[in-house]
Amino acid sequence: MNEALTLYIAAFVDELAKIGVQDVVVSPGSRSTPLAIMMAEHPAMRVHINIDERSAAFFALGMAKAKRHPIALLCTSGTAVANYFPAVVEAYYSRVPLIVITADRPHELRDVGAPQAIDQLNIYGRYAKWFVEMALPEKSTDMLRYARTMAARAAGVAISAPAGPVHLNFPLREPLVPIVHEETWEQIEAKEPSYTTVIPGKMTIGMEQIQELYNELSSAEKGLIVCGQIDQPAFAEAVTKLAEMLDYPILADPLSQLRSGTHAKEYIIDSYDAILKDETIAASLVPDVVIRFGAMPVSKPLFLLLKRYPSIKQIVVDGEGGWREPTLMASYMVYCDEVEFCRRLIDIGAPKQSKSQWSTTWKMINDIAKSVLLEATMEEELFEGKVFTELSQLLPDGATLFVGNSMPIRDTDTFFFTNDKQIRILANRGANGIDGVVSSALGASAVTEPLVLVIGDLSFYHDLNGLLAAKMHGLHATIIVLNNNGGGIFSFLPQAKHKKHFEMLFGTPTDLQFEHAVRMYEGNYQKIKTWDEFRHYVTQSLTTDGLHVMEVCTSRENNVRKHRLLWEKVSQEIAEFLEKGRMV
Repeated sequence: MNEALTLYIAAFVDELAKIGVQDVVVSPGSRSTPLAIMMAEHPAMRVHINIDERSAAFFALGMAKAKRHPIALLCTSGTAVANYFPAVVEAYYSRVPLIVITADRPHELRDVGAPQAIDQLNIYGRYAKWFVEMALPEKSTDMLRYARTMAARAAGVAISAPAGPVHLNFPLREPLVPIVHEETWEQIEAKEPSYTTVIPGKMTIGMEQIQELYNELSSAEKGLIVCGQIDQPAFAEAVTKLAEMLDYPILADPLSQLRSGTHAKEYIIDSYDAILKDETIAASLVPDVVIRFGAMPVSKPLFLLLKRYPSIKQIVVDGEGGWREPTLMASYMVYCDEVEFCRRLIDIGAPKQSKSQWSTTWKMINDIAKSVLLEATMEEELFEGKVFTELSQLLPDGATLFVGNSMPIRDTDTFFFTNDKQIRILANRGANGIDGVVSSALGASAVTEPLVLVIGDLSFYHDLNGLLAAKMHGLHATIIVLNNNGGGIFSFLPQAKHKKHFEMLFGTPTDLQFEHAVRMYEGNYQKIKTWDEFRHYVTQSLTTDGLHVMEVCTSRENNVRKHRLLWEKVSQEIAEFLEKGRMV
């Protein structure tokens, strides 16, 4: 029995390693013993232990996001499998390739009251791109090929468009300890060196369709390019060249990777969220046509603009063939690789002879908005938005900025401006949850450094267990906790007007002393009182090993007031500019 178990699991693990899945996050357990041991024994596998299953899954998600490559995730049977669910949902919506491997009781121990046995079949439902109930281990040549094929197929499905999580469920009988010898891998290699190579392709469209789209785009007087979350290294260069040819401003979400880098930024508009908050101003900036790349941007005013005006011809380009179109107003859904789409339009197009009043106006009002927002960061008061203008100056080339949901991602949108550094911005914007953000960021830090996470206090509390990964794996990361003692984003919503129950139901102050938790995980902790301290400790943390947590305490009420005053001033100055006869 153990020889069959050993060879079968070895074939599966070896195939994973050979197709490039060489990192696995393991949540310890008994039923998963043969898989865990064989992964730890494989010379090309790196095992990352994470005890808390929810944290483990988000850790793997962060690694996969940072690597742009599948990561394997392993747990035992029972509720351990269910604890992976939130990260599987996030991976599905954010198109992150994960290979989720769950051990299970054999068929005769299911639904009979055996301990640690739940129904694991298709437990993730539609959130797993593909599910397979693996066969029980056998050592025949056909079954070893089967094990290899399933490994290759899992990786292939995970990375094929749209990328996402797959789930393999392994029913395993006792005894569970494999018989591993020095020659085990040579033995399995001799039986079947490898079986299947999956080569994913890219979506494209025909020349006639490209020409038709170019004719529409080149004839439009008022065009925009809208870029949401997209993380393709060649995209920035391609889309900025397309913008120059078409004379289209680019409304660039911070997760588009367009605000940082060496590419041209003449057409990039980074303050559009503040600009469009005034409905009258937004009404004067309605485009004829919009080309959209990536997920829907964070900005609600932009979403409302696209939703309110059916006259806008929206061309949504999705190289992974999905349907990311919440406005329900798209004129075209174009299934073509985003970089290729840009390049093919450039190849057949001709640059505009001169800059239009439309694009010039967008650039000028963007400068106005940015100058107002920058004025606010000159003050010495601790203000959440200023954290991002400071980080744009402090972060070095090659740094990764991971941003939490709720207010941090929105302040990134407002206050992280264009720069020439190579700063990659990541976030969990698939399901937009506050869970697992610490673990995701630390998973990314295992792949790329230096890494800085900016997160709210409730989200930080929600995933304090994630800090254990930094201690166990000796990770180097900086975490900035924006602590306004509760759910800061709710203060911007209509619920805030209902004072009677607001604090209990939405504000939810916790009054936690995070220093104690950070010390428990052997991290370095600082409470920031001034911007000079902030600059000093951030700079120090970027060049010092270990986990560094900085807490910036702010007031929810003051934060709302400051934001609203800024938006009002932006609107006022842009309105005055437009009234002087420089209308679009």
